[in-house]
Amino acid sequence: MATHVANWRSRLGLYAKLARLDRPIGNFLLLWPMLWALWLAAEGWPRWGVLVVFVLGVLIMRAAGCVINDYADRDFDRHVKRTQHRPLTTGAVSEREALVLFALLCLAAFALVLLMNTLTIVLSLGGVALAASYPFMKRHTHLPQVHLGAAFGWAAPMAFAAQTGTIPVMAWLVFAAAVVWATIYDTEYAMVDRDDDLRIGIKSTAVLFADYDRLMIGLLQGLLTLLLLVIGWRAGLGAVYYVALLLASGLFVRQQWLIRDRSREGCFQAFLNNNIYGGIVFVGMVAHYAMRG
Repeated sequence: MATHVANWRSRLGLYAKLARLDRPIGNFLLLWPMLWALWLAAEGWPRWGVLVVFVLGVLIMRAAGCVINDYADRDFDRHVKRTQHRPLTTGAVSEREALVLFALLCLAAFALVLLMNTLTIVLSLGGVALAASYPFMKRHTHLPQVHLGAAFGWAAPMAFAAQTGTIPVMAWLVFAAAVVWATIYDTEYAMVDRDDDLRIGIKSTAVLFADYDRLMIGLLQGLLTLLLLVIGWRAGLGAVYYVALLLASGLFVRQQWLIRDRSREGCFQAFLNNNIYGGIVFVGMVAHYAMRG
């Protein structure tokens, strides 16, 4: 009995590693745009039921996305320094186990969304399609980072649909901001693996941009700042939001410094820095509505 329990604990640990529960940075990068959207949709604190469902849903779907990503990349990951020891790559978890885990996570997320209105339920189907198709994009296009942004940002129109029953222009502005932001940080992330990707034929924006990577990231950072300014203007956000946005924009300067020599460690640190960026923008929104009362 004790051996059986120990084996199950070992399996669960491997499943948790496959779902990246040991690397929560991805959770935050998914949560921030969703929280931006919820606070803007509610013009302050959203309904508790909606907030709980969306937080849990984002966490579950991020785990599902990691599982299907590793399944899709199982033949490539053994050739990349950063991914050589993932459970699917080493054979510690079977392909069948990964697919079953992915299905169970998707079903759990769908069970949660069934608590929302019909519009949100319909939109959730698009979210699953984006999450499931993303890992295969790097075989066919140099823009998988944009596809990832669409998958991560899809929570924005869903959040507005759940909170207000509509999908206004503001929802699509937040979605666009999420797409641009994901393209920024996932390009920085892809720069870590660029040498390996070029060797094995994986496509990415880091490969596409080549020597213009820093310039393109800078242009995208400018575009994201502009989108967030427009969002603040349309939402009637006050000075505290713009101060937060100014502080957050300073982090983009730091990211440019971190990637200046394109070292693996510097690019990875620039990627991680985006978590703070998203949090500062969110705090600016929350502070505005809290001060407004």
